[in-house]
Parts: sequence; C-alpha cells; structure tokens
Amino acid sequence: MTVVIPTDHEKGLVAVIATGGTIASQRDETGAAKPSLSGENLLSGLGGGSASVKPVELMAKDSSSLTISDMQAISDAVGVELANPAVNGVVVLHGTDAMEETSLLVHLQHRLGKPVIFTGAQFTADNPLSDGPANLQAAIAAAATPSNSDKGVLLSFGGKLLPVWGLYKRSADDPDAFDLSGPSDCPQSPEFSAPVDAIRIDIVAIYPGCEATHIDASLDAGAKGIVLCALGSGNANAGVVDALRRCRERHVPVVVSSRVPEGHLVAGYGGGGGGHDMGAVGAIHSRTLRPGQARILLASLIAASAGHRDMARAFNDFRD
Repeated sequence: MTVVIPTDHEKGLVAVIATGGTIASQRDETGAAKPSLSGENLLSGLGGGSASVKPVELMAKDSSSLTISDMQAISDAVGVELANPAVNGVVVLHGTDAMEETSLLVHLQHRLGKPVIFTGAQFTADNPLSDGPANLQAAIAAAATPSNSDKGVLLSFGGKLLPVWGLYKRSADDPDAFDLSGPSDCPQSPEFSAPVDAIRIDIVAIYPGCEATHIDASLDAGAKGIVLCALGSGNANAGVVDALRRCRERHVPVVVSSRVPEGHLVAGYGGGGGGHDMGAVGAIHSRTLRPGQARILLASLIAASAGHRDMARAFNDFRD
C-alpha cells in the first residue's frame, strides 16, 4: 500500500526526522546490523504515489546507544518542525529499544498543534520480513491527519496507533512489538521547557535478597534522582528502605516503578520493605509508567525544579 499525502499548500509537508534504528539498518559483511540508510533512502524506497514529505537527517544511532542528550536533541528537532508553518505533521524514525523513552520526552516537552508520530521496525531493511516500509507508510498517514494532534505524541507500529504514556516494548521479535502498561488515556503535555540533558537519573534493579549497594553507588556517582525497578506492585526489602532514608537525607528523589509490565502500582505492602514502607520514607510510586519512562519523567520534573508534591501528582498520571 502506498500512502498518498496531499501536496497542496493547505496540507503542507510531513517532516520525517531520521535518527537511525533498525528501520535504517542493514547487515554488513560480518553479519552485524548497523544504521546505514538515510531518511531520504527510506522515503525513496516507499515507491509510487506523491507523498509530500521532507527528510530531516538528524543522527544515525541504534537507540540502545542513545544518551539523554541525544533524546533531548531529538525533542529539539521535533520542536523546530512544529514551529515551521509549512509542516503539517512530524514523523520520527527511531530504534525500538528506547522508543518509549524518547517519545515520552517529546510528549512532556511539547504541546502539539500538529501530529507527532514515532515509528521504527523490528526487522532490518534488508530482511525479507522487513516491517519498516509498512510502519513508515502508516506513520506518514497518521502525521497527515490533523485530528491526531489532539491525542499527544503517538506511536504507529505493527498496525497499531498508541499513545506514548505508559508505552513499553513487549516483544523482541514480534512485529506487533508495543503495548501499554495501563489504560490508553494520555495526560495532556505539561510543556516542560527545561532541557534534561544534564540530569542524571539512575535505574536500580530490585530482586529478592538484593542489597542497597547500587543505590548507594548512584548517590556517590552524583545521581539527581533514582528509579527503582521494584517487585510486584512496587516492593523491595528493609535494606532498600534504609537506603531510601539516605536518599531523602541527600535530597535525591526516589521513584518506585516495577519489573511487572502491566497494571497500576499501589503502595500497599508493609513488612519492613514493602511499597507502604518505601512511601513512608519519601519514595513516590509511579502509578502507570515503567522504569524507562519513569526515568524520563523524573528527569523532566527535576529540570523543572518541581517539588515533592508536584512529583507525586505527575507520577499519579497528573491526577490530584
């Protein structure tokens, strides 16, 4: 199927920002997949039709290699295209490993007046099963639909169009690779304008019997905030709770998320190390966002100089 986008002045252009990822990758002589195709290459490969699109060549990285500074650069590039009156919508080509993080940052930083759609691929461009062209076609069509701007930043992938709040990658090899950790209602963008590229947030994995070594290491390394990838609905143990007291003493906010992919987190368990105990020493439970996205929201809140109450509201899906 070829997406035909109107080329009249009223509809304008769809800007396609290329950042690399599997959608732009081919295997080299060693068999390793590397981003090697430009946005222009990918658009020209769609063939047929009269799509009114313009490639924006920003970077060529696997998303596993992205830094938070790279994510900020992508968000800034989206802002440039949103401010361009000739552009009707924006597509971001991105690797799937960090898609949920960058797309959330863009949502947090920009109130949309035109659609912004992220997409990518599970299979390289030279794979017979390549899903990139179909995903790109669908994303361009979504970006050319003005009403999509009312839904916040969206992901077009595997035949789905999903909001990015609560987005997570659920499969490493299924073309239908993404899902939501909670209901599909997406909070309106808070329009956080402060850049996050200087904000270090660490994610610490919690597992049965773990010690607080990595929490203390993050404090010593100068982390401005910590996200716990906790157990169940957001639980740990007594040693972790003791470490959170040290975080509070050093004014380092801690957000509790979960390694469980779906469901709302409730700080209900005691016993010395449950979610209730962590809340009692100042930790904030993330109702919906899983660790990767919680890291981006916490960085955005710290950059905005938000206090504990505002942070708690944000991690409660901006509910009072």
